[in-house]
Amino acid sequence: MRARVDGSSFGVVRRARSPLASLTGCVDTAAKQSPAPAAEKPSGAAYRNLVMATIGFALTFWAWNLIAPMSADYKDRLGLSSFQQSLLVAVPVLVGSLGRIPVGAFTDKYGARLMFPLISALTIVPVLLLIPAKDSYGAMLAVGFLLGLGGTTFAIGIPLVNSWFPPADRGLALGVFGMGMGGVALSGYFTPRIAKHGDNLPFYVVAGALVVFAALAAVLINDRPGRQVPTDTLAHRLGAAGRLRVTWELSALYAIGFGGIVAFGVYLPTYLKTWYELSPTDAGTKAAGFALVTVIFRPIGGWLSDRMHPAVVTSFALGVAALMAIVQAFDPKLMPGGTIALLVMAAGLGTASGSVFALVSQVTPQAKVGSVTGIVGAMGGLGGFVPPLVMGAIYSAKDSYSIGFMLLSDLALAGCVYAYGRMRNIQRDA
Repeated sequence: MRARVDGSSFGVVRRARSPLASLTGCVDTAAKQSPAPAAEKPSGAAYRNLVMATIGFALTFWAWNLIAPMSADYKDRLGLSSFQQSLLVAVPVLVGSLGRIPVGAFTDKYGARLMFPLISALTIVPVLLLIPAKDSYGAMLAVGFLLGLGGTTFAIGIPLVNSWFPPADRGLALGVFGMGMGGVALSGYFTPRIAKHGDNLPFYVVAGALVVFAALAAVLINDRPGRQVPTDTLAHRLGAAGRLRVTWELSALYAIGFGGIVAFGVYLPTYLKTWYELSPTDAGTKAAGFALVTVIFRPIGGWLSDRMHPAVVTSFALGVAALMAIVQAFDPKLMPGGTIALLVMAAGLGTASGSVFALVSQVTPQAKVGSVTGIVGAMGGLGGFVPPLVMGAIYSAKDSYSIGFMLLSDLALAGCVYAYGRMRNIQRDA
């Protein structure tokens, strides 16, 4: 009796296992045969936020650059020296670059839904203050300091776009957003032309555009649901971002790429007038062409970074820029040769500036993207103001720009090697 019970029990156990094993096997087989889930596609909300962020970036950058196109008029009106004129132009850019650090950290904490319309609305104040300040150099410097606020929106848009787009489309999206830096070129072209119809008209136009954008941004810009919100203090977040080695590696690469763009945007008209003896109009037109190429190739850098490692794209782009800097160092007197070298260099620098921020999104913890972006963006902006000083000093001493271009080629080549040798192997920190 006991043996039969035991045998029966074992039989039950065997029968119980058999259906379970069969079910498990069927599940495993089905899992193996089921197709992989489709890649995540950007939503309509993602594209809406991208469009709004790019427009806002362009408008605030136009405001940020309102003084530079009018600096010659201010120099004549206020009797400024060349140094005073340079300082007047530099103050908004320097403040805007450094201001990206806290603004990026605040964006991590409070989100772009609050920060984008807020910064856009606050920028209206210094834009309008340029009207009563235009007859006083001290007042212009003070307003220029406040105007730097417009240059900080870069650190708001990067984490916003980064959060909305999946990794497969993120590089192109960040590159498209980066085209908003064309607001500087828009300011250079339209501000003096609008001013011909009234000295104060450019400020009213830009202020009005910012009013409309701030109102629309408050309604149409949204943070991605479920985004990570840091709970620690601003100082702690900035300190944490600053302790990441990758923050300073990315800063160095961006200082070469975007810093080169800023440097040539500031100094190229002077270089073309001095070396090629072009008229101010022709020099300005060719400088605008350089800026346009950088704007076009920035999203191309992001698009390429969606298809291969962004460090590889950065390395190749900086290698191209280094090669063209060497060509230009030989001082080609024939303008077509110089034009080609400068435009190809612009393509390389524009591509690198797009791919570096694709790299930011790949190696930076999501909750720290805003803080890291602020630091990297600041270093890129600041990096643009050393080369013009060096180029000017070298030309004054040696009556040649060759040494300056060779220094640029050395920096670009160093970035090329470092991006390929080190940055390809970095994994996202926890």
